[in-house]
Amino acid sequence: MRIPMTPPPWQELIKTLQKSDSPGDRMLELASFEAGAAPNGQYYHWDTFRHLSPPNNMTTEEWWLAVKLARSSIARPIPLRDVEGRQFKYSTADPLLQRLHEIDRDASGQLTTNDEITNPHTRDRYIQSSLIEEAITSSQLEGAASTREVAKEMIRSGRDPIDKSETMILNNYRAIQLIAQYKDRPLSPELVFEIHRAITQGTLDSEGGPNHLRQPGDGIRVYDSQNQVLHDPPPADALMKRMEEMCQFANDAPVDAFLHPVVKAIILHFWLAYDHPFVDGNGRTARALFYWSMLAQGYWLFEFISISRILLDGQAKYGRSFLYTETDDNDLTYFILYQLKVICRAIEELKSYIQTKTKDIRRIEQVIKSVTNFNHRQLALLGHALRHPGFRYSIRSHRNSHGITYQTARTDLLDLASEGLLSKSRAGRQFIFVPQVDLENRLKNLASSINHP
Repeated sequence: MRIPMTPPPWQELIKTLQKSDSPGDRMLELASFEAGAAPNGQYYHWDTFRHLSPPNNMTTEEWWLAVKLARSSIARPIPLRDVEGRQFKYSTADPLLQRLHEIDRDASGQLTTNDEITNPHTRDRYIQSSLIEEAITSSQLEGAASTREVAKEMIRSGRDPIDKSETMILNNYRAIQLIAQYKDRPLSPELVFEIHRAITQGTLDSEGGPNHLRQPGDGIRVYDSQNQVLHDPPPADALMKRMEEMCQFANDAPVDAFLHPVVKAIILHFWLAYDHPFVDGNGRTARALFYWSMLAQGYWLFEFISISRILLDGQAKYGRSFLYTETDDNDLTYFILYQLKVICRAIEELKSYIQTKTKDIRRIEQVIKSVTNFNHRQLALLGHALRHPGFRYSIRSHRNSHGITYQTARTDLLDLASEGLLSKSRAGRQFIFVPQVDLENRLKNLASSINHP
């Protein structure tokens, strides 16, 4: 990954301006210029900004200085400091405020009234799907090589992982399940360690010191695929103090100025990733803290949302948002804005997913509602079976998919087999259920025979 060009220091730009004719008038002109913090609605980094055409009568450097002055006027500092003690900050620019409005509207408004989400018969299924998706893609971001289909089969069947990649995914699945249970607990170093241990169990090549913290002299840095150093984290002997400060930030209500809950959750994500306190598993733990913070602050919809799949699709942009922040005066706005875009997209995809699933369920219900009194879990399985011919179901996989008891899962599958919709065979000590090849025709024939005996 190419490291973005560092912007010219604005202090140096002011010195250059002071050497010009009528520096006072020119400075006043730049300060009053309505460039805004985000020209054209975009929060440009210098790496892109330097290629833009400046307004009339301005150099690119003067325009950048005007933009930096506008950003400085709406900047808000946070307690996080870099390795040299310089404070991080973010700007309340219009694009940031707009995205926060969209998230608040969609994460607490429209979707809360959607019966597919609030209906207790279906919400568990959506939670399970989201947990599995987040577990897989968050692990793939850190190098797990298993495919989605194989990983989903492992989780749903309950089989043991066969390699490190599958262990990473299964660990992540179990850790994310724990997050919902932890949401009412204040964040503490012990809780961070607990989440990290769940994520990395059985996958660490080197375990580091107590609670897997990095140790002095370990030489751990963040590299890209070409072995270029992208980030040199704080020294190991400062990690516990920094983690305590992070937890205090997570738990305390803002005093000096309002801090939006979503911004706080994103800053926690960045904070742990920046400090890089562990030998391994930092990215997965950072994203887990984001989910903990969102749920702890009442954003219940995030039980259903996976951000890591979108981050995986845009890995370069994800990494660049870190680099933009570090190369431009610790301006966290770059990282926050990218994460807000990811969240908005994840919400839109959830809405689309719900609509698609709702149509599928209703289409199937139209075919089979007159056949027999199938329950919502059986409808879901039949819908999945129609789209995935030859898929193998077990009592354990059905149980894990819906969070139900063994006996309930067994009854569901045996009932479908007795209707001739699934074939049953034994594989070792468990039964395997496979959709009949002509499942859709069987459903239609079954419906026809009942309607016209």
